[in-house]
Amino acid sequence: MRIILLGAPGVGKGTQALLLARALNVPQISTGDMLRAAVQAQTSLGLDAKSFMDSGRLVPDEIIIDLAVDRIKQPDCAHGFIFDGFPRTLAQAQALHEKDVAIDHVIEIKVSDEDIIRRLSGRRIHQPSGRIYHVDFDPPHTPGKDNHTGEDLIQREDDKEVTIRKRLHVYRDQTEPLVAYYQQALPSGGLTPQFHCISGTGDVAQIQGEILGLLGR
Repeated sequence: MRIILLGAPGVGKGTQALLLARALNVPQISTGDMLRAAVQAQTSLGLDAKSFMDSGRLVPDEIIIDLAVDRIKQPDCAHGFIFDGFPRTLAQAQALHEKDVAIDHVIEIKVSDEDIIRRLSGRRIHQPSGRIYHVDFDPPHTPGKDNHTGEDLIQREDDKEVTIRKRLHVYRDQTEPLVAYYQQALPSGGLTPQFHCISGTGDVAQIQGEILGLLGR
């Protein structure tokens, strides 16, 4: 079961990828996971990636793709994997195809921009512990204060509305074209990916159940 999850920041890709990984007993893989593992293992690709990261440059697509191909050759991917937010660009998707990487399902999770902004901009963090609250969905007992210590909560820069709108703009520009690409996908590795689109609004368990149903589980 080889799956790609697509969706804008804040639609719940990470949550659903984790739940699916447990349900299907396959690894959840993101670009960050691949980079960290390769750098830590000091592989040749990891060292190449580290040289870009240390100098503040973006890691080139060709290194990212080679990392992905190496990663899915590992024993824990023998029965499948879940790419969480990868590929991010049309060039990465096309490169995966050129490497003949087989994908069974591509699942797009959709949530309106306004709902995404409400989800992300409402998050508040207790920095020392990492505890997360939400002003609407999981508010602290005292506004702006951690339940356990009474210390101040913060809003991360990434969770401020102006930053969220910029992130959504980048997604629309760079990643959303993957939807049309996978809707018309050609066979790769002997398989033609099945494309699905579901709503990411609602109960987490209900959304997971819908995804598993699409996968025939």
